[in-house]
Amino acid sequence: MPDEHAPEPDPTTSGTPAIGRDQHTAAVAQMRAESGARGVARPIRYGAAALTIVTLMAVLGALDPPVPSGISTDRLGPEYGQPVADYLAEAANSLTGAAAGDSDEHWALVSFTEEARPQRLPDLAGGVRIAQALYRVPVPDVQTPVVAVQVPEGAQVAVRSAEAAAWQLTSQLDGADDRYRRVLTLSIDRLRAYCACAVGLVVRARLSRLASLTANPDVRAVQALPADAVAGGFAVVPLLPSYRDRALPGPDTGPIPES
Repeated sequence: MPDEHAPEPDPTTSGTPAIGRDQHTAAVAQMRAESGARGVARPIRYGAAALTIVTLMAVLGALDPPVPSGISTDRLGPEYGQPVADYLAEAANSLTGAAAGDSDEHWALVSFTEEARPQRLPDLAGGVRIAQALYRVPVPDVQTPVVAVQVPEGAQVAVRSAEAAAWQLTSQLDGADDRYRRVLTLSIDRLRAYCACAVGLVVRARLSRLASLTANPDVRAVQALPADAVAGGFAVVPLLPSYRDRALPGPDTGPIPES
C-alpha cells in the first residue's frame, strides 16, 4: 500500500526521477537543487532487466521524491561551501525534539560515513521507511554525477535501486562530451555491478527513530526537517563522504578508469 504521507505522483516521470544532474561538479548539482531544478530521466530501454525494475516500481507505487519545487527555504544537506563540522552540529540539533516527545513524522537525510553497497541499505535505514536512495560513484579526482532513486517499500527494492540509478544515467549519454560520456559509462557499469556507491538515504519517521540511526558507526549524520515540511517542496543535497573540511567539490582533473 502507498505511504499515507506520500505526495501525488509526478506524471512527467516513469518512477525513477533524479534530484539533479551533476554537470561534472557537485557544485552544479547543489546550485541546481537550490534553484528548484528537477532533472527528469527519459525512459530508455536497454534490456529486460531495466524494464523489469521500472515495471516493478510502477506497480508498487513509488514515493514522489522530495525534490525542490518552486521557492523553498527548506533543504536537506549542507549548504555549498559550508564547514562540515557546522553541518554535523546542525543535523544533530535537528533531532533534539526527540527528547521532548515529538511524535510527528519528519523527512530526513541519512548520510553515510563511507560509500555503501546497496545490499546494506536496509540495515543502514534501521527499519525506517526509505523514500530515496542517493548514489555517486567515487573516483579519485573525478567529478561523477549524483543520482537519486525513488524507492517503493521493500528491502529488496531498495537493494535493486542501484540498477535503477544506472538506468537513469543512460538518459544523459546523448549529447555528452567525450569526458563526461566516459564518466557516465563508468558510473553506469559500476552501479550495475552493485558497487559501494550509495552515499545516503532520504527517509521519513519519528524523531526518536531517526535519532536511533545515529548509533550506527556507518551513519555519519541524520538531519531532520520540521514536521510541517512538504514533500516536493525542499531541496536535497547529499553530504558526500569525501567532504571532510567543507562541502566543496574536489578537482576534476584525474584520469577516468576504463571500468
